[in-house]
Amino acid sequence: MKGFPDLPPIWFAGFCLAAWLLARELPLVLAFGPVFWGLGLVLIAGGAGLIVWSALWFRAKRTTIEPHHAPRVLITEGPFRFSRNPIYLGLVAMLTGYVLWLGALSAALLPGLFISVLTLRFIQPEEERLIETFGLEARRYMQTTGRWL
Repeated sequence: MKGFPDLPPIWFAGFCLAAWLLARELPLVLAFGPVFWGLGLVLIAGGAGLIVWSALWFRAKRTTIEPHHAPRVLITEGPFRFSRNPIYLGLVAMLTGYVLWLGALSAALLPGLFISVLTLRFIQPEEERLIETFGLEARRYMQTTGRWL
């Protein structure tokens, strides 16, 4: 994967493209309707809002939002009180909303697969960096705050 911009938004875009292709080329069952379209839009808007709220905390604390860089500050305020990974939670909510909005059963497993990719490629290495950088403070935070919720 040399040269690949290994960032969560790139993975998110790829999963959205996969959902769209599955819905278009292999929908299996178009089982959803207006209620699911509405729920999908709510999840997309809520996820986007959560991402913006989280990003504002990175800016306020003057630490990196880049997942491959070591943070200077352990953020435990704002959305980070409820989730250790609110940006990733927002991306998963947006993908889930998009899948609901598309209404194709073939894309229904993509949010779960996306969670696995985020966990393996980003969350686990980030948690290791937090422990290396902040030690006991990071461990306490991880024990009291859920990875997702």
